[in-house]
Amino acid sequence: MHPMRLPLLAVVALAFLRIVCGLHFFLEGMSHLRDPEWSSAGFRKAAVGPLAEAYRSTLPQTGDWSGTLGAADDRSAAEASTAWQASVVAGWSSLLKARAKAVPLTADARAAADESLAAAGRELSAYCDGIGTDLADYREQLARLESMTRRPESKEIPFERERVAKKRRELASQAAGWMTSAQAIGHKLVAAWDAQLPDDGARRTAAAAAGPSELWKADRFVSWSLVTIGACLVIGLLTKFNAMGAACFLVSVIATQPFWVAGAQPTYNQWVELAALLAIAALPTGGWSGLDFFLRRWCPLARCCGGCSTPA
Repeated sequence: MHPMRLPLLAVVALAFLRIVCGLHFFLEGMSHLRDPEWSSAGFRKAAVGPLAEAYRSTLPQTGDWSGTLGAADDRSAAEASTAWQASVVAGWSSLLKARAKAVPLTADARAAADESLAAAGRELSAYCDGIGTDLADYREQLARLESMTRRPESKEIPFERERVAKKRRELASQAAGWMTSAQAIGHKLVAAWDAQLPDDGARRTAAAAAGPSELWKADRFVSWSLVTIGACLVIGLLTKFNAMGAACFLVSVIATQPFWVAGAQPTYNQWVELAALLAIAALPTGGWSGLDFFLRRWCPLARCCGGCSTPA
């Protein structure tokens, strides 16, 4: 069978489409890597639909919120609050051990650090006592939300789906505010620990002991993947493989905002680029338009990854 041949204009158009899509992915990934404050947390929080919980499960939280105050169980608000406070303090204690391992402390400095930890625990307890009524109301609303989601109409009626989504966002916002306040106590605690260290070098070493979060690792993996895929598409290296990788990434983005779910954000741009990437992966773009031209002669995977035809 003769290989498929395309008009020169079609080959040039497909090559141009590949380069433009590649530049978009490359520049997007580079912008994430250059911005130390960038995080996918906002994107994950905004997820709706069947996969929303999976996306939100990777979000960082202060203590074990989802297993204590954020769990729709039979515990009272006071019991759940006590369990959450214990999980927060346990996290601070683990951080102190990691810091002390990286930068050994004198006996006096360790005693001061332990006292700061105990004081932070007391401050957190006082804070939770002050918002006890709000926490009790939050737990009641959480139980009602759980009951709402079990009803068939919450999935079948658009109005009910929107109502559930709105209530879930409200509760998530409340929880985020309380966890932020607990984080502020933690930041003050770390500052007290830093004051016990002899110099800035020791403080940097101690700060690095905590290690990056799982979300940070996932964000860096995604960012470098975007850069790699984008660069390969621009230069035409393993074009089909990278086009499918980019398409899979866009599918994961679109899955967070399924158009049939009430309250989903529009994803028209992602659908258009997904269609373009599938066209790039499915159609021969002309071997001369990228490095795949050279791979065709000796790489056994060239037919799958690069394309099998040249322009007519």
